[in-house]
Amino acid sequence: MTPRLLIIGGGLAGTTLAWQLHQRGAPFLVVDRDEPQTSSKVAAGLITPITGMRLVLNWRIDTLFPEATAFYQQLERELGSRFYHETGIVSLLQDDQAVTQWQKRQSQPEVQPYLKTPTQSALVDERIFSNPLGGFEQCGAWLDTAAFLAASQRYFASTGRWQNAEYPLPSSNGPIQWHGQTYTHAIFCIGWEAANHPWFDWLPFRSGRGTVLEIKADTGGETRIINRGCWLLPRGGGTIRVGPTYEFNFDHPHLPAPAAVAGLEAKLQLLLKQPYEITGSQTGVRPIIQHRQAVIGRHPARPNIAFMNGLGSKGVLRAPWLSRQLVEHLLDGKPIESELDLAGNF
Repeated sequence: MTPRLLIIGGGLAGTTLAWQLHQRGAPFLVVDRDEPQTSSKVAAGLITPITGMRLVLNWRIDTLFPEATAFYQQLERELGSRFYHETGIVSLLQDDQAVTQWQKRQSQPEVQPYLKTPTQSALVDERIFSNPLGGFEQCGAWLDTAAFLAASQRYFASTGRWQNAEYPLPSSNGPIQWHGQTYTHAIFCIGWEAANHPWFDWLPFRSGRGTVLEIKADTGGETRIINRGCWLLPRGGGTIRVGPTYEFNFDHPHLPAPAAVAGLEAKLQLLLKQPYEITGSQTGVRPIIQHRQAVIGRHPARPNIAFMNGLGSKGVLRAPWLSRQLVEHLLDGKPIESELDLAGNF
């Protein structure tokens, strides 16, 4: 039987899968609830090569970054839309430990391709940004995830391959039926909700709720992403996104916790010297599976049920490569690496 796939969930995972199948000419349908506020739509979409408290290179950055850039730029051309933005990311050091860490890290050969050569005497305008300990600028990018998802949905809906509906729960035995059509596989891309799904609740999810603020402030025309304790993402016209928060114990997925928002504001005030006005906020839940960079593959007991999940806060970087790996597994029989495989040992 020719593979025909039902993608359940149209966030970053489901949408990148749809594009990979489209590029292979494989038939598919995306079913999505089209909720206004999801983790993929809320996401800042940052690609940061040198990351974390230890200032290490992102997982497989040498492979994932060029593939992600080529993937999104190709889709910009195909859709006639702009949503992928290459930019500098200014990482300002927070404390003496970070200074010591960077003194060791900056001379390592593997980080050199991602560092930008300084073009001005000051890394940032210190009348606007607090920078007592210095820092560095790296090559990065950000994806306007909401714009990318909306443009993709319009395109696939126009060709009859996207349907807004409640998620189906297909039978795990035999061909999958949905609205009179038969599919060989159903691929679940339902984010953190998979933790409560009876087919996937054995996975060690530890998803994190996050809030991003939108503010108005005068940053002197700065267009780069600035990071020190929190990141500032200029969107033009004085509009800036600020984030994120991380909460691992929460009741409601879309309501910001006042304490978490207050903590984010405290970080913002340590970075930004200018007055600002909060104009909005968005909250979503990052799907995180403990001890895994992501999980893809077939269900160990249901081979016609597949899965792509656990992208966390690195989804924009990882989704193009991961979705290609999963499509090559489903269409070509290519094995999935054990550290990523849903059918592996958890």
